[in-house]
Amino acid sequence: MAKRVVETLIDDLDGSDADRTLSFAFDGDQYSIDLSSANIDKFEAALAPYIGAGRKTAGRGGATRRRGGAAAGGGDTKDAREWLRANGHQVSDRGRIPAPLMELYRNR
Repeated sequence: MAKRVVETLIDDLDGSDADRTLSFAFDGDQYSIDLSSANIDKFEAALAPYIGAGRKTAGRGGATRRRGGAAAGGGDTKDAREWLRANGHQVSDRGRIPAPLMELYRNR
């Protein structure tokens, strides 16, 4: 038995066919919205003055996303472990370094 599933994006503002899903963040909350090209242009035009005056605080999309590995830790965990130990803090040889200790390391 064959099956075909078709997903159609519908513009969340006007009900027309949407061209893509946009993701954005505002005041700490993440949002996604399906928009047509025309409404994407309006959305971008409305945000342009704020984006131009603002500053980027995270990677792609501007949202503050944390992922595993060195990028999430704000630096090299090996260096963090060495610095923390040298400054009297106990840290394990492996695994995640607790956030309060990473904060101390970042603010050294």
